[in-house]
Parts: sequence; C-alpha cells; structure tokens
Amino acid sequence: MRKRWIVLGALALTIGAIALYNAPFWGAPQGALTVLAHRGVHQDYHRENLENDTCTAERIYPPTHAYIENTLPSIQAAFDLGADIVEIDIHPTTDGEFAVFHDWTIDCRTNGQGVTREQSMAYLRTLDLGYGYTADGGQTYPLRGQGVGMMRSLREVLAAFPERRFLINFKSNDRDEADLLVEYLDATPYADYARLSFYGARPAERLHELRPDLQITGRRWLMRCAKDYMLTGWFGAMPDACRNSIIFVPANYGWVAWGYPDLLLERMERAGSQVIIVGPINRDERPGVGGVDDAAAFAHVPAGWRGGVATDRIEIIAPLVAERRAP
Repeated sequence: MRKRWIVLGALALTIGAIALYNAPFWGAPQGALTVLAHRGVHQDYHRENLENDTCTAERIYPPTHAYIENTLPSIQAAFDLGADIVEIDIHPTTDGEFAVFHDWTIDCRTNGQGVTREQSMAYLRTLDLGYGYTADGGQTYPLRGQGVGMMRSLREVLAAFPERRFLINFKSNDRDEADLLVEYLDATPYADYARLSFYGARPAERLHELRPDLQITGRRWLMRCAKDYMLTGWFGAMPDACRNSIIFVPANYGWVAWGYPDLLLERMERAGSQVIIVGPINRDERPGVGGVDDAAAFAHVPAGWRGGVATDRIEIIAPLVAERRAP
C-alpha cells in the first residue's frame, strides 16, 4: 500500500511539474493581434453537405455587399477594414502568368468553361467573375455583369499593394508549380518575400526545398507539427515541422497545446512561426474548419491574444478586433 502511494505521489508531482513548466504565464510574446482575411471581403456561403467540387457561388447568403473574392476591390476593402494579411489563391496560366482565382475550373463563378490553369491570362481577363453567384437557387444572379474584366495576375496584385502582407495559396498538387513561382517572383521587383507566406501541398513542400527561409505551411505540415509538439512540447522542445511556418489552431481546441496561449506564442515566435486561430471545430454543424466569423467564435480568442485570427467575414470581425486593440 505504501509503495502505491509513493508511486501515485511521484506521478502527481511529475504531472504538476509539467503543468507548471508549461503554464501560460511564463510566456511573453512580442507580437500583436493580427487579422488574416480569407479571400478578402467576399460572398460567404453555407457549408452544409459541402464537398471539394461543390460550386460555392451557387449557395451564397443574400448579398450585403458587391465584393467578389480575390479581386482588387475585395482585397482593398479587407485592408481598409483592418486586415493585416489577405489570403489569395493562385493558378499558373498558359502565357506565363499566375492568375489570382480560387476554383480549379472557371465554370462555377464565371461565364467561361474549362480548367483554370489551362487558360491564358489574356482570356481570363475577359470573364465575368460575378456571373455564377446566386442566393436563391438560380432565380436571380445579383452580381452578374459586375465582375467583367476583374481577374488579375499575382504580379498586378502585389504591385497594387506593395507594402501589404499576403498568404498565397497554391491550388494544385503540382510540385513544378513552386519552381515556376520562384522564377516568376524573382522577376518581379516589388515581390518582397518578407511580406509573403505560402500555403499548399506538394508545391509548398517543393517551395520549402527551394527557399527554406520562407514561411510555408500546409495540411501535412500542420498535422506533423500538432503531433510532434504534443509529444515533445511538454519539455519545451520545438519540432522541425513547427519551425518557420504558420500554425493554425481551432478556436475551441487551443487549450490542448502545451503553453497555450502566451507560452505557446512565445515558443512559436522564437521558432520563426506565427500562430493563427481559425474557427471552432463542430462537425455536426459545419464541415471542415472555417474562420472566426461571428462574435460567438471570437469569444474563444483569449483576452490579450498577440497572435493571428483568420476570418471569412472581416466585415463582422474587424470591429471586434478594433475593440480588443483599443487602449
């Protein structure tokens, strides 16, 4: 009996020591609350029964504004509202450009047809980006005619916002796309790598091989980082998968990470990484992980948070962020 109590006592002391070592109050992160606006100001949509090939333009909520995702006005509006970073999506084109557009094909949102990367930038510029949006099952198309000629190249976007930060999302799984992008950006004088981060699968992994100094992330990176940090973070070790990256943390599951929030932030800062809170996980109501898009989700963001917050509804979240930032 005595031996068992000694073992239990030693175990309790060990758990207490680990908990104390990873207590959030040890952390003193140097960053500031930042906002990542996904696709700029755009038309949000319901996510019930959402699949990878679902045409999201056909399931938007009734529009409260006329902004179209991944366009210059949409990006400008996001920055004007207070976004620090805007996420944009890219595809290579047949004439050596990178088009800023989300979908794998142009069929859903535009009046064109075909795979996006199989088109020329010259042709993509002629399309109406608002053509396919409907909130009532196709009875009306409120944005049709308002997006003609609005698709832009990555070079044009970076030139329009030379001091702004972007998260660039590779939409393909083609490793060679990373080589194309490096060559493209190296030939663009105002493409400052210091203000760019990158997200994706195989192209992002290839980009990490070419430019290990860049801040790069992706689903597999995040899974490796989460698993390895849970295994080693309790004694302060930082896994390679968590270095020089962007770490997305669901709003309702941050507490499982060692040292969350402040100590986790400080550790990631020292490793060259940024921590961004995304929407809460609730598979019963919303498949996948979205943004922090309403006051209820934003309430999960810790008081005094000095990391990032990702949102699909910058127009809703920006005022809440402004209140947090106010002295």
